Amino acid sequence: MRAVVGLGNPGPEYALTRHNLGFWVVDRLRMGGNWERFLFPWGEVFRSGDRLLLKPLTYMNRSGEAVRGLLAWSPLSPEDILLVHDDVDLPVGAVRLRERGGHGGHLGVRSVLHALGTRDVPRLKLGIGPKPEGVDLAAFVLSRPPEEELERLMMAVAFAAEVAGAFLEGGYAAALKTHSRGIAAGKGV
Repeated sequence: MRAVVGLGNPGPEYALTRHNLGFWVVDRLRMGGNWERFLFPWGEVFRSGDRLLLKPLTYMNRSGEAVRGLLAWSPLSPEDILLVHDDVDLPVGAVRLRERGGHGGHLGVRSVLHALGTRDVPRLKLGIGPKPEGVDLAAFVLSRPPEEELERLMMAVAFAAEVAGAFLEGGYAAALKTHSRGIAAGKGV
């Protein structure tokens, strides 16, 4: 069993913001297949066979609570989870896959790593940066991307969904193979 956890904030006011790219990827994955929906106070879970998707309902800074809830509900370990999130340190549209690491200043990732007590959590990062000079970081990530960025972000979401789908089917090695092929083909660059 494996899970993709898309980080984001619940509610319509956040739906189209940069900080919700993780939710966009989960929604893209849900388009391909039959997913049974489970609603918990901590998150919205979708299940298809041994594949799980999670959209936390705890807000970004408390994403770890949702991931901890998912682990209590299902027989997953941290390496069975792929965190999908925005990254201000990557250029708009870039997609990077990492097997482990720190939070890089991302409060949602920090919450998850703290809740799980390990940095050994695979993650898929979607670039939204760089943040413009003089703009508050929170205001930037919680804003809607302009039209000129939206096409690149949608292409990144589509590619990230391919990589995340490979993770669900074959784990990190399969995700890495899909990611490498995609980068070689000019996707997520």
